[in-house]
Amino acid sequence: MSATMSFFLKLRWAFPTSLFHRRCNLLFSTFNNQSLNICPFTHTCFCHPLDATQGHTLQPSNTTNSSFIHPTAIIHPNALIGPGVSIGPFCSVSSSAKLGNGCQLYPGSHIFGSTELGDNCMLMTGAVVGDDLPGYTIIGRNNIIGYHAVIGVKCQDLKYKPEDECFLEIGDNNDIREHTSIHRSSKSTDRTVIGDNNLIMGSCHIAHDCKVGNNNIFANNTLLAGHVIVEDYVHTAGAAVVHQFCRLGSFSFLGGGSVVSQDVPKYMMVAGERAELRGLNFVGLTRRGFSVTEIRSLRAAYRKIFMPTDANSKSFEERLAEVEQHEELIQVPAVCSMLQSIRNSFTEHRRGICKFRHLNGS
Repeated sequence: MSATMSFFLKLRWAFPTSLFHRRCNLLFSTFNNQSLNICPFTHTCFCHPLDATQGHTLQPSNTTNSSFIHPTAIIHPNALIGPGVSIGPFCSVSSSAKLGNGCQLYPGSHIFGSTELGDNCMLMTGAVVGDDLPGYTIIGRNNIIGYHAVIGVKCQDLKYKPEDECFLEIGDNNDIREHTSIHRSSKSTDRTVIGDNNLIMGSCHIAHDCKVGNNNIFANNTLLAGHVIVEDYVHTAGAAVVHQFCRLGSFSFLGGGSVVSQDVPKYMMVAGERAELRGLNFVGLTRRGFSVTEIRSLRAAYRKIFMPTDANSKSFEERLAEVEQHEELIQVPAVCSMLQSIRNSFTEHRRGICKFRHLNGS
């Protein structure tokens, strides 16, 4: 097969039938001048810039010359496209969208409504970002939105009103994997927020008004109900489920399949169908550089609070107060942080902490 025939077979595959003959006519007039571009997604050739008079998609007037837009993509003329952007076949970009430098939209990905992508973001095939309803979705730099992920759409709260402006804000360097869904807030006075450097694995769900900090890892099928707060360096195993309005403290760990219906204090590990405290997250603390002294102090404080020596010991409140007055333990900032995390969980409108059963080996 000649190189020319091979080229036309690739060209035929790249475009719908209604456009193929127009591409060929335009190609013959430019082939000798070598005015061809290579699609970075399909590795096929076509002529560029496109001629809007022949039924091609209009190029936005504010698109830079260094950007690549596939002829089958539908880009609103008012969309703001930064330099170095690549938009693959059959993508769509709304009129209010802003794409930062170097963004990549893989074939069949879509951006709706008031959506802003920071520099060097990547939308994989089938990803949907944004919604045409009032409000906005803002995504920072260097984020990856996985295959068929749905980000920044309306929430599933029955109290939601379509006329309300709702918001989603995502930071930098997040890896959001395939089939994950992250919803906007449920009302104009709140926001759904995702911080920086999070790994959100496949098929996770983050509901309306959640607040997720930095450097967290959510394993596959982790589900966060509305208004959940996740601090920093939290790690969930697969299929962990968190009840609405709960708080997961920094450096905590949720075992696989756990159903968390109350707060998880800082540095602690929970597991079980109805999640219960199972001790400190020693592995996580060690990996994050906590010193031996800090870990020993945390362990001593934990044992005094949650592992009394007999059934006739002091009440939970008394044991907590005793640790707060311990001269040595109170000098360790990590211990103070853990105690404050526990105290905060018993304030008004909070759900308390997960149950603990350590007495007599239970």
